[in-house]
Amino acid sequence: MGPLEGIKVLDLTSMVSGPVAAMMLGDQGADVVKVEPIHGEQLRHLGEPYNGIPATFFSCNRNKKSLAVDLKDETGKDILWALISTADVLLQNFRPGAMARMGFSEEKVREKNPGIIYASISGFGEKGPYSHKRVYDPIIQGLSGATDIQADRKSGRPNMIRIILADKVSALTAAQAISSALFHRERHGKGQHIKISMLEATIAFFWPEGMSGLTYAENETDVRKTFSSIDLIYETKDGYLTISVISDKEWKGICEALERQELITDERFKSSLARRRNAEERREVIGEEVSKRSSAELLQILDANDVPCAPLLDRAELMDHPQIVESETILRESFIGFGEVRQARPAARFQLTESSLRLPAPKLGQHSREILESLGYDEAKCDALIAANVILQGS
Repeated sequence: MGPLEGIKVLDLTSMVSGPVAAMMLGDQGADVVKVEPIHGEQLRHLGEPYNGIPATFFSCNRNKKSLAVDLKDETGKDILWALISTADVLLQNFRPGAMARMGFSEEKVREKNPGIIYASISGFGEKGPYSHKRVYDPIIQGLSGATDIQADRKSGRPNMIRIILADKVSALTAAQAISSALFHRERHGKGQHIKISMLEATIAFFWPEGMSGLTYAENETDVRKTFSSIDLIYETKDGYLTISVISDKEWKGICEALERQELITDERFKSSLARRRNAEERREVIGEEVSKRSSAELLQILDANDVPCAPLLDRAELMDHPQIVESETILRESFIGFGEVRQARPAARFQLTESSLRLPAPKLGQHSREILESLGYDEAKCDALIAANVILQGS
C-alpha cells in the first residue's frame, strides 16, 4: 500500500482542482470518500460516458468511493458530521463562505475534530474584488499572465494553454500542502486550515522564468524579452522536432552536428547570455540548417553530439514510443465493466510504498450503503434514507 495508508480523506470537491488533489492522495494509499450531491457533481455530466463514466471523470476520481447525499437535509448533514468525526482531511473547493452557509465552516468542523486538516481551494482567495466570482480554468489563465506567456511571437495575439493547467497546478499544490500538514500534525499533534487560491498557485508556478523580468524591482525589464528563449519547434525536411540548447557545451554540440563549427565562436552566440539576446537570429540560423535534413538523420546526429532533442509525438503515438513503453509510464489495468483502462502512472515512484490503481472511478452513490454501514447504520436505516432520497445508492 501507499505511504498514506490509513489516512481518511473527505473529498467534497467538484470539477478538477479538488478531485485531482484527492485522487493523488488516493493513489498514495489514502481512503478517499467522494461526497457529492444526489444529482452528482458537474464533471460527471461532461464528456461522453463509457459504462456510465466519462474518461476525464475517471482520471480525476480513481481510487475513491462515492457517497451521494443531500446535505440540505438535516439527516444528510448528520451523515457528513459522522464522517468528519474520524476523518484526517476535509477538502473542499466551494466559493468562500459556502461551507459556512452549509453549516460546515472550518471552525465548526474543528470543534468536532480538532486534528483535522481542512483544505479550501478557491479561485481567488477570500479577499479582493474577484473573491466571490465563479471561476474556471480560462479565467485564471487570463489573470495569471498565461495568455501573455503563450502569445504568438509574431502577432502578439494572446493564446490559452490548451489544457486545464490552472486547475491541475492547484491540485498539485493542494496535495503537497495536505501532505505537509499531515506531517506537521504527526510531529506536533495539531490540525490546521490550508487555503489555496488557484490564481496564486498558477502565478507561483509561472514566476521563476515566466516573470523573471519582474523579480528585481530595481532592475525591472521587459518580460517578453527576458522570458526564457528556449528553442521550440523546428521544421525538418520531412516533419518536425524539438531542440533545446542552453549550455555552451550543447551549443558546441549542435554546431558540430550541423557542420557549422564557425558558429561556436560567433560573437552573437558564443555565450548563453549572447544566445538569449539574439534568440530570434539563432533560431533562424539553426532552423535553416535543420530544414535541410530529415527528422531521423537529425535525431541521430544530435543524439551523437549530446544535444537535447526529441520527435514531436501526437497523442496516439505516445502509447507506443519506446521511452514510454520501457519506463512503463502508462499503466494498463482491467476493471469490470470498463475492460482495459489506461492511466498515467503516478509520477512519484516510492521505493517502499508504491502508489497504485486500486479502484476505478466510482459511479454516483456506488458506495453509499457501504459507507453508512461503516458508520453503524443498520440495513433498515439505510433503506429508509434511500427511500427518502437523502442518499442515493448507485449500481
